[in-house]
Amino acid sequence: MSGTLLNEEVGSDSHRMNFRMNENQLMIADMIRKFGKEHILPKFMEWDESQEFPVEVFKKLGELGLMGVLVPQEYGGSGFSYTEYVTAITELGSICGSIGLSMAAHNSLCTGHILAFGNEEQKKKYLPKLATAEWIGAWGLTEANTGSDAMRMRCVAVQDGDHWVLNGTKNWITHGITGNVAVVLARTGELLDSHGITAFIVERGTPGFKGGKKENKLGMRASETAELIFENCRVHQSQILGKVGDGFVQAMKVLDGGRISIAALSLGIAKGALNASLKYAKERQQFGQPIANFQGIAFKLADMATEYEAAELLTFKAADMKNRGMKMTKESAIAKYYASEVCVKASTEAVQIFGGYGYTKDFPVEKFYRDSKLCTIGEGTSEIQKLVISRELLS
Repeated sequence: MSGTLLNEEVGSDSHRMNFRMNENQLMIADMIRKFGKEHILPKFMEWDESQEFPVEVFKKLGELGLMGVLVPQEYGGSGFSYTEYVTAITELGSICGSIGLSMAAHNSLCTGHILAFGNEEQKKKYLPKLATAEWIGAWGLTEANTGSDAMRMRCVAVQDGDHWVLNGTKNWITHGITGNVAVVLARTGELLDSHGITAFIVERGTPGFKGGKKENKLGMRASETAELIFENCRVHQSQILGKVGDGFVQAMKVLDGGRISIAALSLGIAKGALNASLKYAKERQQFGQPIANFQGIAFKLADMATEYEAAELLTFKAADMKNRGMKMTKESAIAKYYASEVCVKASTEAVQIFGGYGYTKDFPVEKFYRDSKLCTIGEGTSEIQKLVISRELLS
């Protein structure tokens, strides 16, 4: 399937649609397919079974420039746009959802937050290490009792001279144990005040900061998910991103871009499930012919392909708007909502097409099935996406 990109003529009322992948996209897709065969496919089920987070794979991805896709070259990154970024995540996700998820979280959340809101000193200090995967990044917003309801967070930071003292716990944090640096959102003002939350950069090794419980998950098992624990953790005021009280507004903007990455990850899993299903349906014989010849199977494949193409268009539309610096809160939410639901449906149908074999770990679709569900939950549930979309429509 071709990469899809909506291009709009700048300064023109006409709309020009270019459905061809650009040279960078083609290069990235080919590079990732080769990388996946050599470094991911031989061990991805082993990592899934043991819940091992394969740090060495991400170091290699860093060497390829895929851990700093959006970071300008002056800070050691690849300097690509969201168009190339979507292609990279999609290709990784079609091989292994866990690897795609961790790559996306590292790029969009921790690295993306510092890139968007860090001062020059912070960017020079952290972006080169993150872009090369010398350091793995984490991003801490969610807590045990505050998932979608982030403004009720209990992790607090209290000023003490030139430092802030952090106390509390963050949950469901990608790279919560392994991450070398985390961007952490903590309450510095009144409860429910959207300007009462501040973003801090906290390095691993800072006294009072440690990783906690690692979650035992249904899917995405090779992507580490764990607690961040802060016990009288002193952070210098120079580690604040932007101004005191800007954290929540910053986080919502970071999530706008992050939703595009989850839409791309959803595309990848759906693509992997569809490709595996096409191959199996043409090879599997029943009643003396390939099961692809039966309308019941062929129509499933037709639906999967149609919904994938629609999700791809929505995702690249949001990416294109992001590239242009346009407001795309609604578009990124639409892309994430639709693509994630398509991803679950495609992987479910893939298991059905494989029949009993689809229920075993000898074939890839059971893993796509398990991995897919997170896409409708992470970085805002489908219900939250509908809330965002409807608010944007009605505002």
